[in-house]
Amino acid sequence: MEVDRLVAGYRPVQERIEDFSEVEQVLNEKDRKLQASRCMDCGVPFCHWGCPVSSKIPEWQDELYKGNAKDALTVLTSTNAFPEFTGRVCPAPCEKSCTLNIHETPVTIRENECATIEQAFAAGLVVPNPPKNRTDKKIAVIGSGPAGLSAAERLNAWGHNVTVFERDDAVGGLLRYGIPDFKLSKKIVERRVQILTEEGIVFKTSTEVGTDVKGADIMKEFDAVVLAIGAMKPRDLPVDGRNDGGVHFAMEFLTQQNKVNSGQEIAEADRILATGKNVLVIGGGDTGSDCVGTSIRQKAKSVRQIEILPKPPEKRAFGNPWPYWPNTLRTSSSHEEGCEREWSLATKKFIHQDGKLVGAEVVSVEWKKDLKGNWIMNEVAGSSRVIDCELVLLSMGFLSCVHEGLVNELGVEKDGRGNIKVNDQFASSDAKVFAAGDSHLGASLVVRAIRSGRDCAYNVHKFVMQEAAVTA
Repeated sequence: MEVDRLVAGYRPVQERIEDFSEVEQVLNEKDRKLQASRCMDCGVPFCHWGCPVSSKIPEWQDELYKGNAKDALTVLTSTNAFPEFTGRVCPAPCEKSCTLNIHETPVTIRENECATIEQAFAAGLVVPNPPKNRTDKKIAVIGSGPAGLSAAERLNAWGHNVTVFERDDAVGGLLRYGIPDFKLSKKIVERRVQILTEEGIVFKTSTEVGTDVKGADIMKEFDAVVLAIGAMKPRDLPVDGRNDGGVHFAMEFLTQQNKVNSGQEIAEADRILATGKNVLVIGGGDTGSDCVGTSIRQKAKSVRQIEILPKPPEKRAFGNPWPYWPNTLRTSSSHEEGCEREWSLATKKFIHQDGKLVGAEVVSVEWKKDLKGNWIMNEVAGSSRVIDCELVLLSMGFLSCVHEGLVNELGVEKDGRGNIKVNDQFASSDAKVFAAGDSHLGASLVVRAIRSGRDCAYNVHKFVMQEAAVTA
């Protein structure tokens, strides 16, 4: 009632589109403490309920308000080892379930989280903490994204000998090559990886298990295996002209730009560039938004983003009450930089002239429920038109983990969606093989992957220690 919600906001548009530095600004310490003071320490903390890692939000908000950096860090990291990641890229379901969000003025929980961990780093409070004792158990974690890092961090803390295998040339998975630098600086990722390395985790990059190293050899060498390989099989758009040039998956585009930002050279023939082109992004989610921001920084002539689903409402619809996640229109910093957005459009074909992409034929669609309550899509007669474009980026989500290679070699059972099927102990059909993150959840949030990795690690720990007890 006394302190209004205040967000740090973004750097000016004309400034930030000239580089790939993080767009978000920070509040001064006084204002940040005031924002933390807005937390009401509710009798029932719905923010805690809404947070996938069950962050003890009222407790560390209070420590932040009091200026107790060490205690705030202790409480914050008790459920999340990587608040510097979630504090930057999480969509903050905690804020959507904050009691103050009933009046649409929630506590700035995500920003406060980022401030807490950054203050701790600045004060020298975040230091390597290797385990005092080691077990003789060896555990392989395949994949170094948020789920893999989370599982590795916990297993190493319990004293196990953890080796993380990463197929790319650097550690981080989605954090490294999926999320643009303007949302998450890779210096932040490298800082954490350095700490994990000093704590004793072994990272092996440029090593694809199932190709460079056989899965069978990993199974022989290690006492347990954690698959944290993500859900990297993208949904394709099999229409006429799809394979005739100019149409690329979003992650190809984003990964390539992140590699260029890190100093790597990409052959000109392989470079996917939006420079001087009319860009069409198909898909309205976060990855599509990242494509928008990256295209603008590459100096695209224009950027348009289309979505097959109807435009979401500005406010919560009936049947979508607080404290549940609001299915409302979301506008990102990239959208604010200059992007036309359209909804209820289906793509029919891609048009090429002289071997080059020149447009995409789209048609308007209507969504109606049938007698059973299922949504049915119908094309609107006479609504077909052509959108001029020289580059199309497909950002329509991901289907499942990649089966070719390791998953097929191990022969683990998959669920109906093609993800790795696990029981409530995160174990696959092979008791020695566990799965964490998107590899069994399907494509989801970084914060959910962190929670999944943490929970998976606990069950792996129980498994290897029970095995030790049996053989003792």
